[in-house]
Amino acid sequence: MWRYYPELLERPVPRYTSYPTAVEFSDLVGAADMVEALETVEAETPLSAYVHIPYCQSICWYCGCNTGAANRMHRLAAYQESLESEIGRVGSLLQGRGKVRHIAFGGGSPNAIAPVDFVRLVDRLVLALNCESADMSVEIDPRIFSDNWAMALASCGVTRVSLGVQSFSEGIQQAIGRIQPRHMIEACMASVRRFGIENINFDLMYGLPGQSLADLEDTLRQAICLGPSRIALFGYAHLPDLVPRQRRIDATALPGPELRFEMAARGHELLSAAGYQPIGFDHFALESDGLAKANAKGKLYRNFQGFTDDDSPVLLGFGASAISSFPHIMIQNEKNPGRYRACIADGMLASARGVKRSPDDQHRSAIIERILCQREARDIPEEIVATARTALGPLEALGLIEWDKRDLRLNRNALPYARVVASAFDAYRHPDSSQFSNAI
Repeated sequence: MWRYYPELLERPVPRYTSYPTAVEFSDLVGAADMVEALETVEAETPLSAYVHIPYCQSICWYCGCNTGAANRMHRLAAYQESLESEIGRVGSLLQGRGKVRHIAFGGGSPNAIAPVDFVRLVDRLVLALNCESADMSVEIDPRIFSDNWAMALASCGVTRVSLGVQSFSEGIQQAIGRIQPRHMIEACMASVRRFGIENINFDLMYGLPGQSLADLEDTLRQAICLGPSRIALFGYAHLPDLVPRQRRIDATALPGPELRFEMAARGHELLSAAGYQPIGFDHFALESDGLAKANAKGKLYRNFQGFTDDDSPVLLGFGASAISSFPHIMIQNEKNPGRYRACIADGMLASARGVKRSPDDQHRSAIIERILCQREARDIPEEIVATARTALGPLEALGLIEWDKRDLRLNRNALPYARVVASAFDAYRHPDSSQFSNAI
C-alpha cells in the first residue's frame, strides 16, 4: 500500500505534539507569564491537566522521558509535597475559573509512588480545581503493578490506563533494558478490568535494536490477542547525544531506514486487518474506543499526549518538565526535579522557559494539526501556500498530495510522510536540524 521514497525521509522532523516545538522555548518566558496566562482563563474555559511523575523503579535504556530512579523514599515524598503545593498555587490563581475535563498522569511511571499517595494527589486536584467530573487516564508500569494500585485507580474514577509494552520479544527486551514477560501484562490487564477499567492502551515500538519484521509481527499478534482498546505504535528515536541513557543501546543493531518503513507499513496492515482503525499516523483504536469515535466525527486533535479527542484550549502542566499550553503562550516547568522543588519551596511557580505564540504561530499550528489529524487543510493563507507549495513540490510530483488553490489534501499513500508534509508549514525548521527523530 505504501511506497518507500527514501529521499523524502532523509531529514529528521518533529512529532508536532505542539507548535512551535519545545526547541523554540527560551528563558525569556517564565513565572510572571504563567501568572498572567492563568489570569486570562475565563469561567467556562475547558481545561486539561497533566501531572508528571518523573520517577521509575528502573530506567529503560530507550526512554527519552524526563525520569530518574525512584530509589529514595524521601525524594518521592518531597516531590509529591511540591506537586501538591503547585496544584494549590495554580488553583488559587484560577479562583475557580475554568472546568477541567481531562486529567492525565504520566512520567516516568505514576505507579512508582504508593497508591495512597496517588489518591492524595487526585484529592488535591479535586480540592484545588474544578474537576470533579473529569475523564482521567494514567500511564502504568506493568512490572510493578498490583491489585492495590488497581483499586486506587478505580476509587479515583480513572477511566483509562496506558501500559508500556514496547515488545513481547525477550531478546529485544534485554536489548532495551526492560524485562517484562507477557504474564506481567496479562496480570495487569486482568487486575484493572476486575476493577471496572476497560479502556486500555498499549504502547508498542518498532525500530528497536535487533528487531526483525517477524519480531514485530509476533508482538502485534500477541497484542491483538490480548485485546486492548487502543494501540500506539511508535518508531524508536535513537538520540544518544540528547538522551545519554540511550548510549547503552547497540546502535549497530538498529534496523535501517527501509526496514523501519516496512515495519510501520506492516503494523498498519496487521492492526487494520484486526479491526483497529488507524488514527493519524501512529495510533490505532477499536470502533468502540473514544478516539475512534472522535476520528469518525472529524474531532481528532493533537497535544503533548499525542492524538486525542481532547479539544481543550488550555492545558495545565504540573510537575518537573511539565508544559502548560494556552492559545497565546506555552510555558514549561523547570526540568530538574531538585530545582523544581526549590522553586516551589521558595513560594514561586516553577515556570522556567517557554514561547509566546504569535498569530502566525497559531495559524500554522492549526494547519499542522489538521494535516496530521484530518490529512487536509483548507483556506491556507496565500503567503503560506506559496512557500509550502515549493517545499512540497517533490510530494506533489509523486501524487502523494493534491492542491486545490488554497486547500491541501494528503492521499492515503501519503500517511507515512504526514510529518514531512507538516514540516513544510513550520517557519522555524532548518535543513540541518538534528534534535528530532526519523519521520517514520
